[in-house]
Amino acid sequence: MKIAVLFSGGKDSVRAVHWCLQKKYKVKYLVTIISENPDSYMFHTCNIDKIELVAEALGIPIIIKKSSGKKEEELKDLEEVLKLLDIDTVVAGGIASNYQKSRIENLCKKLKLNCIFPFWNIDNEKFIRDTIDLNFDVRIVGVFSDGLDKSWLGRKIDYNTLKELKELNKKYGLSLVGEGGEFETIVLNGPIFKKRIEIIQAKRIWDSITNSGRYIIEKAILI
Repeated sequence: MKIAVLFSGGKDSVRAVHWCLQKKYKVKYLVTIISENPDSYMFHTCNIDKIELVAEALGIPIIIKKSSGKKEEELKDLEEVLKLLDIDTVVAGGIASNYQKSRIENLCKKLKLNCIFPFWNIDNEKFIRDTIDLNFDVRIVGVFSDGLDKSWLGRKIDYNTLKELKELNKKYGLSLVGEGGEFETIVLNGPIFKKRIEIIQAKRIWDSITNSGRYIIEKAILI
């Protein structure tokens, strides 16, 4: 298979790359849509300006296209990219968003491409446990849910984090994988990384009105 992975630099898409490589599949491209809409329905936006650094750390070519972020039109931007690539399969890391899955599947059908969601409907706790056990260094870079405060910004996902997320799941119904938009992540290192990302400078931005915030990576390097 000649694969393009839809890529945000977060845990789900990095795990999708890992899944492909474990299967000995060739990942020809990472494909990223950079949306100008911070509340994009389709695409991750937190620290998306660091996406090339993550791709370089993985050693895989990346194709980037900017989008105005208008609902539904984002898919047209993705279509423009995919139809020009020498691929036969698209892999995405989505776990539970029917909105995203149905639209990507329909687009792939239109372009006569195979479409794989390797983690679709996976047990959320298992996904996080596997991510931790595989030694991926995942950091929370955006929080948008009750129960998640400023202290979560920049935090590494480990077993202590998972324990607290499970408590919040019971109290607020929060998704353990953030699939409802509760939080966003970036991956700094892991078993498929050729280099690790080290954050040199970052800041926390918190909106006390919406009780949401972002961890903005201002400077990072590869080690």
